[in-house]
Amino acid sequence: MKIAMLSPVAWPTPPKGYGPWEQVASNIAEGLIKHGHDVTLFATADSHTAGKLHAICPHPYELDKSINPDVWMPMHIAECFEHADEFDLIHNHCDFRALVFAGLVKTPVLTTVHGFSSPSIYPAYEKYNANTWYVSISNSDRYKKLDYVATVYNGIDLSQFTFRDSGGEDLLFIGRIHHEKGCAEAIRIAQISGKHLTIAGFVQQEDYFKQKVQPYIDGRQIQFIGHVEAEQRDELMGNALAVLHPVMQPERFGLIMTESMACGTPVIAFDKGSPREVIDHEKTGYVVDTVEQAAEAVAKVHTIDRKTCREHVEQKFTIDQMVDGYIQAYEQVLNEHNRGGKQHGQ
Repeated sequence: MKIAMLSPVAWPTPPKGYGPWEQVASNIAEGLIKHGHDVTLFATADSHTAGKLHAICPHPYELDKSINPDVWMPMHIAECFEHADEFDLIHNHCDFRALVFAGLVKTPVLTTVHGFSSPSIYPAYEKYNANTWYVSISNSDRYKKLDYVATVYNGIDLSQFTFRDSGGEDLLFIGRIHHEKGCAEAIRIAQISGKHLTIAGFVQQEDYFKQKVQPYIDGRQIQFIGHVEAEQRDELMGNALAVLHPVMQPERFGLIMTESMACGTPVIAFDKGSPREVIDHEKTGYVVDTVEQAAEAVAKVHTIDRKTCREHVEQKFTIDQMVDGYIQAYEQVLNEHNRGGKQHGQ
């Protein structure tokens, strides 16, 4: 198959640190290439792939503020669709913005729904339901008015995550500093449990950081180290007692959970969205409802077998398993498309 992999341009593909959508797009692309498929990655010019790279956006807009996303994102998406007839299928990772092109080209478009940022974007997904195929990344993150061809869990490259059979005594919060990720709740969990907490990630919500996080950073019990790249992320996760994931809105998938478990580190997460699909409760971590329950979980997390955490990821969340799921989805899409099952351009 000839696949156009349309990645976002917020971060390079693959990202050096944060950039979950770009990371998933890269993992799929590289996995498909290993399976012998012809993949062209549409991404920023500083991206890397074993396949073909097609880029018009020079740098990611999160790293280069001279790049206006309102200008470069639509140009980037349009560039891919202008070459649509060169491919058997376009795999869209650019959210609802790419859907408007789906009915204008003959090439079938499969969209991985990485998460709905708000109900306000539902109308776009509903309108183009007849022109594209959707894949969800967890069963919990589905919108009932859409037709889905499959649920395919995100897979990770296990070689990038070092298994450690023993962790440290400290807690870790890693990810976006934003209300929905629950950084303030992680601080409270650490305070109640009496554990040191390291906070790693980039500040996406400045007011939230200044009001709910920064006042508690003392450099002793609560430490903030900012954005980290892959090598440091691996070290931090592998040396933690547990990773805290107290999300405040339903999690779509949560790559951090699989990455942490791949290092052998249990995850303590709030029961919102996908954590029950990702964590094997009481075997690879704990899925809880409150800060107090999370603190109770911290007290017993040392009983979790770190090898079981790694094996859980090996069995369910690898790149190979993800790629196999997408190949099956591609084949179904192409079969339906060839039978005229969806509307498309003329």
